[in-house]
Order: sequence, then structure tokens, then C-alpha cells
Amino acid sequence: MKMFFLRVARVLRRTGEAVLQRARIPLEFVFLRNTQKPRFLFRWRDRWLCFGDATAGTGFDRHYVFHTAWASRVLADSRPFEHVDISSSLYFVSSVSAFIPVRFYDYRPAQLGLSNLSCNQADLTRLHFSDASIASLSCMHVVEHIGLGRYGDPLDYDGDLKAVAELERVLAVDGQLLFVVPVGGEARIQFNAHRIYTYQQVLRMFPGFDLVEFALIPDDGSPLGLVRHAGESLANEQRYGCGCFWFRKRKK
Repeated sequence: MKMFFLRVARVLRRTGEAVLQRARIPLEFVFLRNTQKPRFLFRWRDRWLCFGDATAGTGFDRHYVFHTAWASRVLADSRPFEHVDISSSLYFVSSVSAFIPVRFYDYRPAQLGLSNLSCNQADLTRLHFSDASIASLSCMHVVEHIGLGRYGDPLDYDGDLKAVAELERVLAVDGQLLFVVPVGGEARIQFNAHRIYTYQQVLRMFPGFDLVEFALIPDDGSPLGLVRHAGESLANEQRYGCGCFWFRKRKK
């Protein structure tokens, strides 16, 4: 009950702040319009009102800021001749392509038009690459969605396992895979958004791979941010943490 009233209080506070911010808009407009040395056309009909940005700190998506930062650091250290990414963040591939040639593939392709970066279509459950043909590969915050229909893909309860099998198939022996999924203390599906995996569940999905590093983005908003070389126990404490697995394909 206490938590309920705290949530209600937070909602009421935010509502009050929003009302006050909207009430100030006409006054702020008039103040700026009456400048003595105008340099721009300043008309009410050109307004583009933005609310909710006047915050004490800058909010951000911890999963997507930190996991891409982790992967960029891994690639900066390992320096592959070329890197292939399947459906990860556009910000990630566009930034990494500044120092490593990147081939990016997505179920819904995006044409970014940048040097050192090619963009094409691919179905993660049926990749067109030859066996053991890719030396450096990433698939981050993607597999947990496969088969849940959120992005227009066919419904398939085991779609994630099919995707993982394809990643295993196309990666070269001794090749590296950067694999990111939500992790927590219990494996569950939050339909139709995503799956959440346990640490051991992910390891079992890649039996022919060695784990080079496990990094974790905790879900508690702690100042730690990205925890490199994290342990399984910390992963199991999460409800919706972000698990970053750096794998290397083992020689048979």
C-alpha cells in the first residue's frame, strides 16, 4: 500500500510540473520574441513545443548506451579486418564503421549511406552466409525478439534457438561473437516485447564456444553502469539486466 501511494504521489508531482511548464510557454514565447536584435523569423505558427525535457539530469536507455559502448571497446581492442552485424543498433554500426569496415544486415534493412558500411536484408533464422565464413560477428539485443511477432516476423516459440543455430553455423572457427540479451534470475517471456534469459541458459545455447568475457548492465540504475568481467551471481540478481557475452568459437 505504501508503494502505491508513493507512485500516486510521483504521478501527481509530474502532472503538476507539466501543467506549470505548459502555462509558462506563452510568457516565454513573448519574452524571446521581444528581443531587441532579432536574427530569426520568430512566429507562433512555427512553434514546435517540447515538454518533459527540463529535467535535472539527462535520461537515457541504459541497455542501449552501455551495451554498444561495450561492443565498440571490444572491437577497438580486437581490430578485426571486417565485422558483420545482424540487426543490432544503427548507432553502433554507423559509429564502428568509422574505424572497421562493417556489413550490416536486418530483417527490415536501413540504408545509411556511409562509407565503410554496407546495409542489406537478412533473415536471422535463415542466413545466406556460407558455413564458418565470418570471423567477427555481432547480434545484440536482437535474439530475444525473434518469433514473438513484434517486428512483423513469423510467430515461432523457438525462433531464438533457430537464430542462435544460424549464428553458430556462420561463425568461423576461432571467430568472435558479441551476443547481447536481457538476463535475470529467471527465464521468462514478456509477450510480445522480448524474452529474458538466465546466465546459464545463454551458455547452454552456445556449447561449442568459449566465453571470453561477460559484462553486465545492472537493472538497478546504479552508478556502476557497465560492469565488465561480471559474475553469474550478479546476473542472477537482475530482473531485467543486460547481459553482454563475448564468445569465441572453439576448434572441434
